Amino acid sequence: MEVSHTLTNLIIFVLAIYVGYHVVWTVTPALHTPLMAVTNAISAIIIVGAMLAAGLTEGVLAQVMGTAAVALAAVNVFGGFLVTQRMLEMFKKKEPKAIAHADKEGK
Repeated sequence: MEVSHTLTNLIIFVLAIYVGYHVVWTVTPALHTPLMAVTNAISAIIIVGAMLAAGLTEGVLAQVMGTAAVALAAVNVFGGFLVTQRMLEMFKKKEPKAIAHADKEGK
């Protein structure tokens, strides 16, 4: 009895979601910024794998799922970079309000 490749890929996908969910929710808040940077790199590798999966398969369902994986991974990379940028901006020093107000008035 041979198991379908689509079923095997679906099982791997569901297990990856389960493991990813539990790994992300156990990270301490201090490690979120470095984790996001690594996650962006991993998502970029996932895009390459998803393109291969979409392009090398013969079944229509597998091609559609591969294309959806490319789109979702691209959204993940874009969103990850936005979140990382916002987190890093939180650590920048801000000008005191008195100096910023005097600069606006031309003093």
